[in-house]
Amino acid sequence: MPSLEELRKVRLEKLQRLRQAGVDPYPAHTDRSHTIAAVRAGFAEFESGKVKLTIAGRIRSVREHGEICFADLEDGTGKLQLLLNPETLRQPTVKDFVDLFDIGDFAEATGTAITTKTGELTLATSEVRLLTKSLRPLPEKWHGLTDIEERLRRRYLDLVVNANERELFRKKAKFWQATREFLLQKGFLEVETPVLEQVPGGADAEPFVTHLNALDIDLYLRISPELHLKRLIVGGYEKVFEIGRIFRNEGMDREHLQDYTQMEFYWAYADYEDLRKFVQEMYQYVIKETLGTLKATYQNQEIDWSGNWSEVEFYDLFNENFGFRPGEPRKVVQEALIKYGLDPDSPKGWDLLYKKVIRPKLIQPRFLVRPPVEMEPLAKRDPNDSRRVLRLQVVAAGTELGKGFSELNDPDDQRKRFQDQMALREAGDKEAQMLDEDFLEALEYGMPPTAGFGFSERLFAVLMDKSVREAVLFPLMKPRE
Repeated sequence: MPSLEELRKVRLEKLQRLRQAGVDPYPAHTDRSHTIAAVRAGFAEFESGKVKLTIAGRIRSVREHGEICFADLEDGTGKLQLLLNPETLRQPTVKDFVDLFDIGDFAEATGTAITTKTGELTLATSEVRLLTKSLRPLPEKWHGLTDIEERLRRRYLDLVVNANERELFRKKAKFWQATREFLLQKGFLEVETPVLEQVPGGADAEPFVTHLNALDIDLYLRISPELHLKRLIVGGYEKVFEIGRIFRNEGMDREHLQDYTQMEFYWAYADYEDLRKFVQEMYQYVIKETLGTLKATYQNQEIDWSGNWSEVEFYDLFNENFGFRPGEPRKVVQEALIKYGLDPDSPKGWDLLYKKVIRPKLIQPRFLVRPPVEMEPLAKRDPNDSRRVLRLQVVAAGTELGKGFSELNDPDDQRKRFQDQMALREAGDKEAQMLDEDFLEALEYGMPPTAGFGFSERLFAVLMDKSVREAVLFPLMKPRE
């Protein structure tokens, strides 16, 4: 079997021959009159032979049958068979087509619509023109690009050979479009906030650091748009949202990436009780628009997003699983960590127990509510229990798929929470939040009672039964060795 370089050399020779014959192998213009989908949709009308059709796309197969030749041409809307017959093909000759055109080339074909004896919709071709000469052979559909690392590294090839992958990202576009549509219908204003920040905030995550030469200052790539969106609530907007890129310098696994898309909205004069119905309605709208159904399969388990989701208390889950609640003496937490093979010295032992032991068991959609105050530095305390905050998470498929809360608008309490976070940073926690004086100043001007919520493209990945990395067009990959 010839090597890739040998095959490439043959194609380069064909390229030279085309140029010597005066053929431009990379013309800028095409005379395409119809997409392949349009031809198929109007085939009954076109088959009269009175309409001259010009289509364009990539050659996906070539089949010789004596003096005639069949080829499949594919564009972004579908595939159509070409019939190249020396009696009707004006240029090039069938022989030249077979000799100089390759699978993977882009071509323009002009002809009339016919149906073959086998019932195949076909373009009886009178002229074929090369649009792009492909210098590398495409991988075979099932055998040439099976390694997941190579598929992600060369995503363009994955898309060429796998129609299911192309459909995946059409659904992803619909996912974000439906999210935007829902919020706009509810009266939210879409905004844009900075990606480069002097103080990162809004999440527990280690930020990326960069440098701005013009001002000679270090900056951070944002880990959340939250604090800027809240500034807009201070400024007088009542309903705002943003769909944008987030950057977090953390580990890579099935659920985490370094850069990804996230949506966050903030809603003045609402609280976390208002979020329950609103969030459920939003998820059900987005999922139905994306999938056409409210049922999805993830890791061989059916997830039913319909109906009213149940609500479970964070503290109750701990009591059911471990026989104690967050806030117990450190020794009690350490014993549980040791029992489950987790780090007993972790400063966030209760959080670790939740993520590693409890959360994987939560399969059907539900709201997880009122966690410890240490878990959410930006949420309001529960007026009935100051140790907890008014937060809800959407949990399903064993993972967190969105969270929101009554936003903390007390500048004194917020400062204390930031100071607690800074103490964690000084103790070595790179993910603890930084104290943001400008945000505190904004709060001192007054922010009305506000509810906020966000979810990332992890939700889409779960709906598609994919890892987050597989649900991203061009994920960051480790360099080849």
